[in-house]
Amino acid sequence: MFYEFKASFISNEINLYKIANYFGINKKFKWEEPLILDERNLKGILSHPNNKYVYVYHFGSIVSANLTFHEQRDVIEYLKKIDNTLKNNTIFNYIEDFRLVIDKNKDEELSYDSITVNVFKPYYMEIVATILAKSVALKKIEVDIDNLLDEIENIIVYLDNGKLHLSDTHLAKMSSKVLRFKYNTISYIMLLDKPDVAWKIEDAEEFFTKLSDLFELKDRYDKIRHKTEVLLDITEVFTSLTHAKRGTKLEWMVIILFIVEIVMSILEKIF
Repeated sequence: MFYEFKASFISNEINLYKIANYFGINKKFKWEEPLILDERNLKGILSHPNNKYVYVYHFGSIVSANLTFHEQRDVIEYLKKIDNTLKNNTIFNYIEDFRLVIDKNKDEELSYDSITVNVFKPYYMEIVATILAKSVALKKIEVDIDNLLDEIENIIVYLDNGKLHLSDTHLAKMSSKVLRFKYNTISYIMLLDKPDVAWKIEDAEEFFTKLSDLFELKDRYDKIRHKTEVLLDITEVFTSLTHAKRGTKLEWMVIILFIVEIVMSILEKIF
């Protein structure tokens, strides 16, 4: 027996309450808790929903279990009709695949794309889904922050040539992007936080830790944190240089006005 997981990032935020209400699910979700759609909820979307699950996370990730690529796409398109804010988002830009295998004749075995266990425990499903959801959301952040680094590198090239043309608006946007990356990884995705079951059951915590290490969540988080700190330092330098340049211009304008005033007073005395 096995479960095939597919994770994709579709939006910066998903309204879980709106989707849950549509399916008649009335509950209060905790910050890190996903909305789980089982075969009963998927009957109206999939032709064969048996033993299939979809995990929807508020931070924009959707993880399916035992759905084909096309079935997952159908589910996402269906959710877009429920939550209008998802309509303009491109799907499947960032994807993770993983398999949970249950084989009572084998010892536990972990590989880069699967884990084999000899006894199935219900919380395995949610932990795998949570790890994949965080990993795929993290992948989106990694790509975005590398793009911002490329943008800033182009600005550094201008500085090498003695040029600096940055408006306060541009600087503010760059700073906000950096802070957004930091907020998304620390506060929003809650990257290093464990699910509730991992706090209550020792085996669940070990399982969560193994998968976290496999997907290098902590190492990737540390790299993003380091990059955001470097980017913030660079934007501070840009801001200081821009303000210094503006201050120099103002000083020259004052000097020029002062000279013009002296020249005009001299001309008045002559004529």
